[in-house]
Amino acid sequence: MTPPPRYVSRVCSVICAVIPILTLYLGQIDVSVTFAAFVVAMALLLQRGIPRFAQLSSAMFGLFYCGYLPCFWVKLRCGLSAPALNTRIGATWPILLGGPAHWTVGLVATLISISSIIAADTFAFLGGKTFGRTPLTSISPKKTWEGTITGLGGCVATSVILSKIFCWPTSVLSAIAFGFLNFLGSIFGDLTESMIKRDAGVKDSGSLIPGHGGILDRVDSYVFTGALAYSFVKIFLPLYGV
Repeated sequence: MTPPPRYVSRVCSVICAVIPILTLYLGQIDVSVTFAAFVVAMALLLQRGIPRFAQLSSAMFGLFYCGYLPCFWVKLRCGLSAPALNTRIGATWPILLGGPAHWTVGLVATLISISSIIAADTFAFLGGKTFGRTPLTSISPKKTWEGTITGLGGCVATSVILSKIFCWPTSVLSAIAFGFLNFLGSIFGDLTESMIKRDAGVKDSGSLIPGHGGILDRVDSYVFTGALAYSFVKIFLPLYGV
């Protein structure tokens, strides 16, 4: 596939950086993403030569993947402003991080979600290295079923333990479901990025971080998880009251 022109990629990169900021101050994603998609499409259509649909689809996916999905972390952290239950921790929350006023459900959900993803990656690596025998998928040959199951256990356990510390969610079943959802977002984001790199014929997404590749190699597990976590807190918990 002929990649989009470089200026289109640069426009898309700038828009992806601006959309989360607009989400923070405006609180809405839809209008920003729609306008951004229009700008990217126009930039592509005005290029010299004949634009290809594959160029348009890859540019739109980049906008969705690196611009739209990260906005849900902003909505999760800043859009759920109800006070959290464990006021003892909230009362001692550092002023540099916003103070007690920022101890909200959104902050607690964000902390649990990020901690669960870190636990999932860590346990999956250790489990795969120790017990790994059965390949998970050809997309990422180093991943195994044994490592995946170990990562799932670590992710759910972390979610349940932190729910007891933070008093949210109040139900153990909800904490287990939240951990399971975080794990699904984590493994799906990891495999999606592996598929993109495999299709592009590269080992890493970049070289910004020596020995680790690019930024996307470090945050791929977080890309889809923010949307799943936000949907869980915003829709599932109020719906079932747990």
